[in-house]
Amino acid sequence: MPTRILSIALLSAAVACRKAPAAQPPPPPHVQVVQVTQADVPVYRQWVGTLDGFVNADIRPQVAGYVVKQVYREGAAVKRGEVLFLIDARSYRAAAAQARSMLAHDQAALDKARLDVKRDQQLLTQDAIPQQQLDNDLAAEAEAQAAVATSRAALEQAELNRGFTQVTSPVDGIAGIAQLQLGSLVSSTTVLTTVSQVDPIKVQFSISELEYLKYAKAGSWPLELILDDGGTYPQRGRVVAVNRQVDARTGTIAMIGAFPNPGGLLRPGQYAKVRAAVEVRKSALLVPQRAVSELQGAMQVAVVGPDGKVDVRNVTGEQFGSELVVEKGVQAGESVIVEGFLRVRPGMRVQATTAVASR
Repeated sequence: MPTRILSIALLSAAVACRKAPAAQPPPPPHVQVVQVTQADVPVYRQWVGTLDGFVNADIRPQVAGYVVKQVYREGAAVKRGEVLFLIDARSYRAAAAQARSMLAHDQAALDKARLDVKRDQQLLTQDAIPQQQLDNDLAAEAEAQAAVATSRAALEQAELNRGFTQVTSPVDGIAGIAQLQLGSLVSSTTVLTTVSQVDPIKVQFSISELEYLKYAKAGSWPLELILDDGGTYPQRGRVVAVNRQVDARTGTIAMIGAFPNPGGLLRPGQYAKVRAAVEVRKSALLVPQRAVSELQGAMQVAVVGPDGKVDVRNVTGEQFGSELVVEKGVQAGESVIVEGFLRVRPGMRVQATTAVASR
């Protein structure tokens, strides 16, 4: 019995003295990397702009009267000279007929005065009348000529007024919604509608004084338009006007750009962002935007060194398409993590593979 107890004690001591095997460390995490590249990239600046018609014509009648017909379709394209509204023309037709009649009356009086002058000139050579009678006839002829000229001008004005009862568009463009109803009494101060020339269409925006100096040195900037839905308008524009002075309150100067608008997609009053490449940055450092992580307003990238260890760095720069133009924080040729950033920490060793189509 003592021998058996001793054996059990020795076995228990051996089991107690045996150590558990040490846990194996996990393998380094797999990450995907790309190299920091260099390229010449344009530097863009962006400004808030408002679209406006290149010409905005308020349509006002030139004569007073009642609107009897709206000819155009609201919101539709109209041509220069196209009739938009009709004003009751009856009184103006009557005035034109009266002016035509008065002209005929005065023309007849002029014809008679000319016959009197011709007859009296012959009689004067025969000493049949005094000189005073011929002088009176010449004065009457001149008076009749003046009356004819006055009547002719009155007829032209009457015909103009009759024509003005057809209210037309002065420009090609888009006609707006009518501002009144049929039967309304209008005058020369009444705005019937507005026609805006939208091809090309203009955009108004303001740039800083420093940006203006860059523009003046460059001579011109091709413009791009970013619409409110985030899409880029396919047509490129150009600067057509620069204001005469810098606004001393804001330090900005107003500019006007023009964009082709053949389809009429762009309309006056639309909000848009205007973008232009103000300079080209030579040999800029580029990393994919997906390699950049933001933490409390700071941008960070994870760089994998030649020894496979991770170095998390703060970087500064600005976005260029799907990439970041880095001003400080990385060097050309270094490898930055594009997949697996959240699984690493500074000093950790990783297994890095090159990402496919990472840009």
